[in-house]
Amino acid sequence: MRPLEPTREQEELRDAVRAVLTRHPGHAAWAPLTARIGVAALAVPDEYGGLGCGPAEVGVVMAELGRTLSPVPYLGSAVLTVEALLASGDREACAKHLPDLAQGTTVGALAWAEGPGAASAPGGGWEAGDLSARAEPAGPDWLLTGTKRYVLAGPAEPALILAFATMDPVTATTPRRLGLFELTAPPAAFTVRSTMDRTRPLAELTLGRTPARLLSADGGGVLARVRDLACTALAAEQTGAAARALEVTVRYAKERVQFGRPIGSFQAVKHRLADLHTAVEGARSLALAAAASDAAPALAAAAASACSEAYAYVAAEMIQLHGGIGITWEHEAHEYFKRAHGSALLFGSPAAHRERLAARLGFLPTG
Repeated sequence: MRPLEPTREQEELRDAVRAVLTRHPGHAAWAPLTARIGVAALAVPDEYGGLGCGPAEVGVVMAELGRTLSPVPYLGSAVLTVEALLASGDREACAKHLPDLAQGTTVGALAWAEGPGAASAPGGGWEAGDLSARAEPAGPDWLLTGTKRYVLAGPAEPALILAFATMDPVTATTPRRLGLFELTAPPAAFTVRSTMDRTRPLAELTLGRTPARLLSADGGGVLARVRDLACTALAAEQTGAAARALEVTVRYAKERVQFGRPIGSFQAVKHRLADLHTAVEGARSLALAAAASDAAPALAAAAASACSEAYAYVAAEMIQLHGGIGITWEHEAHEYFKRAHGSALLFGSPAAHRERLAARLGFLPTG
């Protein structure tokens, strides 16, 4: 396992990303982040024009994006799409797409979960067994049918879309498999939906016998690896957002005067802020441990659960400690609160991740 203390290079990356996000808010940050700093190339091996880094460096970027609730398509394109291509083992597809993904000139998306009852599905809608989109063979290629939801999207339809779908058995005795496919034609519909969290665009993808090329017939294995990497990256984002929410709250506690004293001087407020600090640091430790382990399944599940709940706790306390102003649209607290609850379900609920962890450690049957 790699050390948890950030390296000098990681600190410089953090400072560079923070500077860009300060100067270029919103979607405008994507071009300088990719062109000047090369954030989209971090997880791409050098043979495909990337920087050959790992989850630790990706986590540095994700934490900074979380601090500003940035809407750039980093998680969907530079993490999910890139890691799915690498996990597929399809060298032709990697050589074709990874250089452009690394440059940020191509934005990719991974169509994964379905619904709308995904939250009540056994795996929260994110497990291989929850997926029902179908792939039918059509000569050398395939035709995909189904609906995918919660697709991480940018402001426009992505140029590259990968999708998981179940593969029809060749014979009656062949078990149904899950495959990873690259769409070779536009989907029937790609619609960005309005969500509670306006800082995280989510899209719905409709597949109506859409042509696609098979990248991997071991879609279950690809999905498991991508999910662990996704949870590890998201945990870093959650800790970055929680840390920023705590900073804003502490600053307000020092400035807000009541009964002739800053409210931060009252013992009850001090205790609450100390509890928030403990929650943030505990979550940060797990997020760093998961990244240092190269997104090992047990640590990824632990980080996904703990960081989701810590961020939700901090965001709720942020609103409470800001008092009346904290519940207004004019204050940023509601944005952190909504991101916290949206991201807590993005790749499965905290409870679902605890079940995965328990199964991994042998406390529950694995299937």
